[in-house]
Amino acid sequence: MSKVQGGMKCVKYLLFVFNFIFWLSGSLVLAVGLWLRFDPETVSLLAENDAPEHFFIAVYILIGAGGVMMLVGFFGCFGAMRESQCLLGLFFACLLIIFGAEVAAGVFGFLNKDKIIQGVQNYYQSSVKNGNGTAIVSVYQKVLECCEPESSPSSGLCTAEKSVKVCNEAIEKFFNEKLFIIGYVGIGIAGIMVTKF
Repeated sequence: MSKVQGGMKCVKYLLFVFNFIFWLSGSLVLAVGLWLRFDPETVSLLAENDAPEHFFIAVYILIGAGGVMMLVGFFGCFGAMRESQCLLGLFFACLLIIFGAEVAAGVFGFLNKDKIIQGVQNYYQSSVKNGNGTAIVSVYQKVLECCEPESSPSSGLCTAEKSVKVCNEAIEKFFNEKLFIIGYVGIGIAGIMVTKF
């Protein structure tokens, strides 16, 4: 009888540790999502009302998945300590939903990468052509340290003697890095979840 009780205690604490790690993973996903959403450089580039919003869709999925992971991890820890079959069953059902959301965020980031970058580049180019968009152009040129050789930017980067990136290339590099973070975090955490099953 004592061996059975000892085995059950061991399973209970293992489940608690697993759920605690899951809660920490949720905190990490939420932190990365919030960093991507409130990163001053990204916000300044996409702050205007008519700026493309595709980038933030993947970020919001990541934030939502991270928040739910933290909540589910907490209930999983609580259910393991209380040995509640109802809470543990709910925990595993929510794991499947979170798994789907994280894979969706990762796949969205990878599959729509070119579309998102193209949208931002089009937005920037329309601001360059539009005389009223000089403030937007100036922000892009300062944040990305780029210039349009045929224009006379307010940042003065094109007049510098050192070589400076063309803005379309700088936009592609900047958003490629951010979208790869979304993809790798979403698919990486989903992969860890699969190994835990």
